[in-house]
Amino acid sequence: MQADTISGATATTKEPTATTAPCELQSFSSASASERDDLITVEKGYTDVITSLSPEEERKVIRKVDWHVVPLLASLMLVSFIDRSNIGNARIQGMEKDLKMTGVQYNTAVSLFFVSYGIFEIPSNIIIKMVQPHRWLSFLILAWGIVMTLMGLTETIRGLYAARFFLGVAEAGFGPGAAFLLSLWYLRSEYLSRLAIWFSSVALSGAVSGLLAYGIGHLDGSKAYADLVNRIFIIEGLIPISLSGVVLIFLPDSPETAKFLTKREKEFLINRLALETGSGHGRVTNSEKIKPKLVFAALKDYKAWFGAGLEICSILCLYGFTATTPFIIKELGYTAANAQLMTIPLYVCACISGLVFAFTAERYQQRAIAILIGFSIAVIGFIGQLVIPHDRLPGLTYGLLFPIAIGIYSVKMPILAWISGSMAPSSKRAVGIALITGMGQFGGIAGTNMYIESQRPRYPAGYGTGLAACGLGMILTIILRFIFVRENAKRVRYLESESEESIREKYGEQKLLDMGDQSPFFLYGL
Repeated sequence: MQADTISGATATTKEPTATTAPCELQSFSSASASERDDLITVEKGYTDVITSLSPEEERKVIRKVDWHVVPLLASLMLVSFIDRSNIGNARIQGMEKDLKMTGVQYNTAVSLFFVSYGIFEIPSNIIIKMVQPHRWLSFLILAWGIVMTLMGLTETIRGLYAARFFLGVAEAGFGPGAAFLLSLWYLRSEYLSRLAIWFSSVALSGAVSGLLAYGIGHLDGSKAYADLVNRIFIIEGLIPISLSGVVLIFLPDSPETAKFLTKREKEFLINRLALETGSGHGRVTNSEKIKPKLVFAALKDYKAWFGAGLEICSILCLYGFTATTPFIIKELGYTAANAQLMTIPLYVCACISGLVFAFTAERYQQRAIAILIGFSIAVIGFIGQLVIPHDRLPGLTYGLLFPIAIGIYSVKMPILAWISGSMAPSSKRAVGIALITGMGQFGGIAGTNMYIESQRPRYPAGYGTGLAACGLGMILTIILRFIFVRENAKRVRYLESESEESIREKYGEQKLLDMGDQSPFFLYGL
């Protein structure tokens, strides 16, 4: 089957026209100048380009991308969340006793991670737009592995505080960086499912971390060493150190520079991403250099702040759950080892439900509805925990943790895919993703402090705050969806009243590209 082009003919090498001057390429490109120059793309101003392949060829190309990009990022996300959340496992293995910590000091150690994590996310995603992503991410992974290992050597509260803070600095760039990197490979209609596969490793990290902590807690050795939980940190810190080299060698930066793609496949991927505006007209750019005006545009964008609000609601519930669940289960009368094991079914269910929600939302292109349903399921769990007598019904207390886990793990990726997919060009999206996830860390600070030790086992403040966060998240989702529907209708009416040529003449090609998601050609996903 012949490849399609913008004009409906076969691909040619027609030179850029005067009205569509070539844009500057990203500075992180590692391809040679001749390889870049050989590519025939709309990013360079060509008009007759490959925009689609035969269905079989398209599936083959996307599968190649899937296997080269997603599994590696998912594995790294698994390691990242194991390292940041293993403090909860270390707590019930006796860390507080070893370091003579109070409950407040434990919460402070947990919270310091989120402070530095939130502060450094935006600078990190600006850097990833300026340098080769595989080099930057490899450096970050090596750094957090070193910090994690050193955390296992600390014997004071101050040492733990410092380690948690610098762990946040090192890990800050990976989450938003990986989410941005995925957006350089997939259409908005494909992005959520890949994000969900990537993020499913977060739920699995809870299960793996619990299993590792259980096993490490039963290792043979001297009593002094067995009593110290530093081996949890040391062993789990060595893993990212070894993976940093894998990332440096194997992680591809973009379709333009991918060595596993043919020239024709590169052109297809680059062009279809550039032409995805939602209206079938105009284009967006993924190859612009980052500029201060695009950074400020993201910081001022109401969509990013709605996303930040939703992220705070989501992260508040998620991190509070992750940091506290092993301790909640232990208080039901189980040993520390069994409490670790009993977290595993919760995270497995969360992983499966997150994937089901994402693939269903992507199939029907209804991300907002998926978010509303996820928050609603979590509400059931929080209300149940608030009203039942925990001391008399420990089994029901454990059972009601399942809807909380299912709900809160099912909303996070639809939130990120929905909001980031509404932001263009790519520099604005990079900063927007970092703003959303960075502000979300304030939810992490609140979440890890909302389960007050003196209120156990009922935890009214913790469960009540989670319930309120879910309610607020639902309200924000409804409002933003209404805004998007109204704005889309306004732009469709404008496109129906004006020809594409007249719109291009009115604004000019470069201004339309600079406008990004504010272009009249751009429609928001729902």
